[in-house]
Amino acid sequence: MTEQRPPVPPFTEETARRKVRAAEDAWNTRDPQRVALAYTPDSRWRNRAEFLAGREEIAAFLTRKWHRELDYRLVKELWAYGGDRIAVRFAYEWHDDSGQWYRSYGNENWEFDEHGLMARRLACINDLPITAEERLFHWPLGRRPDDHPGLTELGL
Repeated sequence: MTEQRPPVPPFTEETARRKVRAAEDAWNTRDPQRVALAYTPDSRWRNRAEFLAGREEIAAFLTRKWHRELDYRLVKELWAYGGDRIAVRFAYEWHDDSGQWYRSYGNENWEFDEHGLMARRLACINDLPITAEERLFHWPLGRRPDDHPGLTELGL
């Protein structure tokens, strides 16, 4: 039986927004195996200058990422959608093992198969060192609360 990950393409504004929030929620778990299940078994990624292929490489990448990026909190926002593609912008905050905080800004282009699994992810990301006082994402680790402002409301 083929895996399904609703909503599936073609996307409407409503289903694209649901897909973006589902991705944000999954990434905020910081569970590499769970997150990897949203991608096709042969999914292709470009993340910064790193190229990945398949769920095993994705899970390994995410494991490394979240060992380095501590207290990670992410907000994603729909930028555009059409057919089987969605573009998002995002920001996440984290600190390294020395306690230096960062806000990482980026854009992603996503392409989905007919079952709603992501077949391709292209991400461009920049890291900005910030102080602890400049942080904007203060919810407890895990899912962003529904009443927490998004990127637009925060002026990001």
